Amino acid sequence: MTETASPTGTGALVTADWVEQHLDDPNVRLVEVDVDTSAYGTGHIRTAQGWNWKTDLQRQPVRDIPDKQDWEQLLSRSGIGNDTIVVLYGDNNNWFAAFAYWLFKLYGHQNVYLLNGGRKKWQDDGRELVTDTPQTPSASYTAGEPNTNLRALRDQVSQALGSGGALVDVRSPGEYSGQLLAPENLPQEGAQRGGHIPGAQNVPWATAVAEDGTFKSVDELRAIYGGKGVTQDKAVIAYCRIGERSAHTWFVLHELLGYPNVRNYDGSWTEWGSLIGAPIETGS
Repeated sequence: MTETASPTGTGALVTADWVEQHLDDPNVRLVEVDVDTSAYGTGHIRTAQGWNWKTDLQRQPVRDIPDKQDWEQLLSRSGIGNDTIVVLYGDNNNWFAAFAYWLFKLYGHQNVYLLNGGRKKWQDDGRELVTDTPQTPSASYTAGEPNTNLRALRDQVSQALGSGGALVDVRSPGEYSGQLLAPENLPQEGAQRGGHIPGAQNVPWATAVAEDGTFKSVDELRAIYGGKGVTQDKAVIAYCRIGERSAHTWFVLHELLGYPNVRNYDGSWTEWGSLIGAPIETGS
């Protein structure tokens, strides 16, 4: 994947080399967000803050994304100001790092990037990990109003059925067909029914990632999604089980390929698969 040499250029990715060169830059903040919420404590990039996706990236006790006030508080205590360059990374090829990136864009932060290859690439390269938690001075952050064009709610998904747009189910084929309710290695819970939203194309998130954890080339990505009819002239909604894998696909389509109209349905299958009367298809 072609990457920016520095966040002053265009693009949404930075390299591990760039991160190493800017670890002590006071205007750069690294944040690690993992599927495994204990991973940060076993070793992380020096100066990186650790966010827990279960408590930091979700409202409590209501199931929803952080509201504006919660988001401002999270960024402020993490030492992030409105002009701070933020680099996000995590495990599972940046699943929840991409979700955090989507939230940054939702609330209008411009200088935010993903570390291409995430935690896997950093570790495979043999780069330094530390266990000390950095002492970062707090900042004062003011969030913008949420950009609702980046998010799909269930009523918008219902309205999109048969509208000529593109629904993208980024889960595994087993989840798409209805044989599984969650990834194979997780407890099979979270929705009352298995299957997929009618008309959705199955393009598993992992098809966008190379073996080393970095994103595939733009040409490869265009062929993958275009081959499934997911093209930039369409209104696209991506979903998975809880919204993090679909945020990864949202990142690919919106940030790397430049599709102008892409929404992440973060309610995803845990919501749709439990709705009374919602249409569901099964099989491949």
